Formats: sequence, C-alpha cells, structure tokens
Amino acid sequence: MAKEQIAVAELITNIILGKTDGASRVDFFPQKPKFPFDKPYEQPFPRATPESQGISSDMLADLLRDLVASHYTDMHHFMVLRNGKVICEANFAPYRSGIWHVTHSMCKSITGMAIGLLVEEGKLSLDENIYDIFQKNLNTFTKIFRPTVTVENLLTMTSGITFNESGIVSGNDWLTSYMNSSITGNPGKNFLYNSLNTYVLSAIITERTGQTLTEYLEPRLFAPLGITRYFWETCPKGITKGGWGLFLCAEDMAKLGQLYLQKGKWNGQQIIPEFWVEVSTAKHKESIEGTYGYGYQIWMEARPGSFEFNGMLGQNVIVYPDMNMVIVTNAGNNELFQNCVMLNIIRKYFPRKFHPADVLPENPCAQSLLNRLTAQLENGTATAQTLSSLRKGGWKKNPAGLRRSTGARQNIWNYVKGIPSPDPHQAALQLNGKIFELSPQSIGLFPLFIQVFHNNMTEGVQKLSFTCEKGEFSVNFLESGEWHPLPVGFGQAKESWLTLHEESYLVGTCGEFTTDENGTAVLKLEITFLEECVRRKIHIFFLPEDELQIRWYETPGKGMIMEGLESITEEISKNFLYGTFKGAGGLELLHRIMEQTIEPVSHGYLVTEEEDPGDSEEGTLEKENAEVPGAQSVVASVADDAEPAGSTAKDLQE
Repeated sequence: MAKEQIAVAELITNIILGKTDGASRVDFFPQKPKFPFDKPYEQPFPRATPESQGISSDMLADLLRDLVASHYTDMHHFMVLRNGKVICEANFAPYRSGIWHVTHSMCKSITGMAIGLLVEEGKLSLDENIYDIFQKNLNTFTKIFRPTVTVENLLTMTSGITFNESGIVSGNDWLTSYMNSSITGNPGKNFLYNSLNTYVLSAIITERTGQTLTEYLEPRLFAPLGITRYFWETCPKGITKGGWGLFLCAEDMAKLGQLYLQKGKWNGQQIIPEFWVEVSTAKHKESIEGTYGYGYQIWMEARPGSFEFNGMLGQNVIVYPDMNMVIVTNAGNNELFQNCVMLNIIRKYFPRKFHPADVLPENPCAQSLLNRLTAQLENGTATAQTLSSLRKGGWKKNPAGLRRSTGARQNIWNYVKGIPSPDPHQAALQLNGKIFELSPQSIGLFPLFIQVFHNNMTEGVQKLSFTCEKGEFSVNFLESGEWHPLPVGFGQAKESWLTLHEESYLVGTCGEFTTDENGTAVLKLEITFLEECVRRKIHIFFLPEDELQIRWYETPGKGMIMEGLESITEEISKNFLYGTFKGAGGLELLHRIMEQTIEPVSHGYLVTEEEDPGDSEEGTLEKENAEVPGAQSVVASVADDAEPAGSTAKDLQE
C-alpha cells in the first residue's frame, strides 16, 4: 500500500476515534491572515444597467431566483459583466460584498497563466521533461525507470502520475513524493484530474525563478489588474499550492475573466501573451463524462468558444467571448465540479441560440425590482413572495423532528424555565452565565472541510457557556485552551472573528430558539465561515436535569464528504490486505461509522460555581488564557492586532 493511502487511512481512523489533534502527518504552521479591510479596493469595474448592455433585468432576476431556489445550490456571490461593465451583482446573506472567498481549483487557471508567462520569457518549454527539471528530487530507481512526463502533460491533466490529492496528508515533501510515484498508462494519453499536477507547475515556477508563484505573479498579474486583497497558501516546503488555497474577491475573479476576454490585455498593456490565451482556452483533451473538454488548466463550456475557470462547490469564472460576457460565482453547493445543477441553470439562461442585443430600452421598473431583489438577498430580508416561497441565509431545512415554535408549544420549555413565550431575548437571559462541560471533547468548531484543507486540526470543544449582557447574546466555546465567544444574531447573522491556532476566520452566527416534536427547547446555531464554502450547524437541546444534547452538522456535509471518502476507501481497498475487510462488509461499516463522525452527538453537563473555573490544571490553564464567560462581557475578541474587544468585523471596517 502506498504511503499516501496509509496516511489517509490513518487520518480517517484518528478522526473516527476523536484523535484529530496531531492526526495529520503534515506539520501545521499558521498562515491565513485576517481579511485586510484596511486595504483600498483598486480598479473596480464601472456599473451599468443590464438594458444598456443588451440584457434584460427581468431575465437576470429570474436567473437569481432559480439559483436560490435549487436544493443543490448555496449561493454566496454572483456577478455578471458585459462589455467590461458590471450589470448584476448579488451577495447572499450572510455573505456580503468586498470580502475574499476561497477559490479551490478555480486558481488552477491562474497557475496556468504563470506558466504562459514563463514560456513567454524563454525560461520554460512545454515539451520539457519534469524529471529533468527536478532531478534532485528523484531516487536512483526513478531516474532509470521513468517515461517522459512533459510540462504540457501537467497542463492537460494527462501525467498519469498516481500521487494525487490524498497525498497532501501523507507528509511534508509533496514534490519528492510526486516525482517518485508510479505512473498509470502512457503520459499524454488519458485525462485524469489531479491537483498535484498543478502544484508541480507552481514548483516549476519556483525552480526556474527562485520565487514563489505568488511572488512571481504579483508584479506581472496582480498589481497591473489592481488585485490587492488576496492570500495564497503554501505547502510546508514553502511552495505555493497552485491548485488550491487561494482566497480572492469576486470582482477580482471577474478581472481575470475579463483579461482573457480581452486576449490578455488590460488598460492597453499585454499582461498575458495573446498566443497563450488562445492555446490555453482551446480544447486539448476530452475530459470526464458530462463536461466539454479541457485546455491548459481551463475547462471548456457548453456554448461554442466559451470556457471556464472552475473550482469545486461552485467557484467559477465563466467567459462567453461571443457575447462579451463574464459570469462569476462563489457558492457552497452540494456538488463538486463542472457537471452540476448551478452551471446547468446558468446554461439554461444563456443557451447556444441566445444572443444579447447591443442595447435594450431602459426598463426602470424591472431594474428597480432587480435592485430590490439583490438588496434583500444581501441583507437577508427577502420574503417568500419575493423568492417564490423559498428561503436563504437561515435554515435550509430542519432535520427530522425539529420545527419552529408554535402557540401550541410555547409553554413547554424544559430548561429555559419561566418564559411565557419563546422570545429570544428572554431565553438568552435565562441562560446567562451557565457553563457546561462537554462529552466527548473531540468535536471541533471547525468543520472537517476546513480542518483537512487547511491542516488546522481541532483539539475539540471542552466546554460551552452562554452570556447575555447589554442586549447581546453569545455562545462561547472552550477549545485549544481559550474561550471563543460567538455573538448570535436572531434573524440576521452577527459577525465576529474565530481564531484557532493563530489562524483567523470571519464568521457570521445566526440563532433560532425552537422546539422538537416533544416540546424540548432547542437552540439552533448556524456558524457561516464567510471566507469559505462551509457552515457549521449546532443544535443544542435543553434536557431535564441540567443536561444538554448537542448535535453537530456541517454543510456541504455528509453526502459530499462521503462521496470523497468513497473514492479514497475504494482505492485503499484494492490492496490485498483490505480484500477480506471489504468482502466482509467492512467498508459499509466504515462508512456508517464515518457518517456518525461527520454528524456527531455530544452531551453537556452543568458546571456549578464550586466546580468551575476549578482547581485542576485545566482550570488553571483556562484562567491564564481567558476569563470564564459570564463573569463579564464576552463579546468577540479581536485581539491579535490590538483591536478593541467587543468590535465586530463591520465595526473594524468602519
């Protein structure tokens, strides 16, 4: 069994056993900074009415409604450009404009741009053998028994190298592991999507220039386009990940699409060589079923001549050259790649036979309704009538047994006693100062998606508490020896910073008091990671005897994670040692256990004043790191850079 397969199996086992702290073989080092609100945004696009650019406001409004209505989509940001002008921009609560968003594989296309620049500079040829470029990373056996794998094979995803995405948890030296991995088939023949191909392209930039991919692109691409708000992760060896790990604002994503629409020119300057734009957007390989072909780190689209920078879960830059249009999406969809419901909805509105007019008569009524719709989507006030009986930004659907409180149940509250009605403020006051110790203590605030993709593994939440002071209700979680207070909004999410292991994530937390079918009081929390594709949902049930039951969810959730796990476990199970395990139903058992791990249940037990903060070593650690919430206000701290406690992200921006 390959070492990456062993590492994946080991990681899965540790997660199941609740041993996520230190579970990865990859050394963790904090990278992600806070979003730079203080950096001015440069070179924004001009805005125009849809009709002035030949597109109907009514059609764009219908497109937005369809995207929001779909069960398979979870839209975050949406932008449409025509003729270099923004004609539609929508942000979906609690997501708002001007904040960067993880791009996942969409950034592969940017790495491809860097390769084009390197070729233009005469520092690289597409027919070079990567085993010649990285001879120092090869062992003796590999040097002798290797077919040629060219730079172009990496660009077209036809390297055949087996070291793929699962290898990122196997150790620190991804490049050496990749270079010494086996090859299936003949390089250049079969399309096999592999993010490590793009990582090696990034490594080639560093090998030939002595700079990271980010450093190389800063003066050549980012600065000329006015892209200042971005962050790109590196591997433990300092190589920019290339195929993932980039955070970018939606409008800056649109700039990259517009750049390619303009054949690589920006403000009269040739930024990307025109020949590279043409060759990279031409189909070089048939890709997977249900897609339209693959160029150089770029996907072909359904409409003739169109193409796409594509990232999983809905991160896209779609370019329609014949319509002079660019569409940008950020989402947290329940589907992974190019063959998905969200893109099919967009394709429905821009079919092959559709051609926009040069200009349409202005339609103030339709424009007003479109503007009203986008405003309501961003501030979370869109009504069922506005969105055709759908909701967004709150609870997509309740798990079985949960419902909103009704008059028939208003008098039944097991823990939150004495409340005449399920008023959030009154419920919050009843909970003020209560501290609960959790069991088990292996479930983290970070969803598994964040833990694995950013290698920031949890130690698990040990305690939670509630505070309600000066009209602000917070739920506070003790993890990694520190209290993490999350202010809760009812109706609209409240923003705060969540910092674990020196990495800060902007989150929006929304709450709702409700009951289950037995009348048990439930506090439903939705923690949205506003720079990511994921949400953490926590349902807290208030049981008799001062006990809590806590159910943990994440979206994209169980189905998506299990889909990825399926391919990994199938790959592992090909080893003869796992044949018996698989034949005996072992994989089914593993999947069942993993499902319970993805959506775990914990319990909370009230800690009395005599028991907490406690005289134990743990209690001492807590005292050293943070005051126990309830003793004083625990509004989200934004310390790290001397920001005043109690400030939210919006306060900081102002």
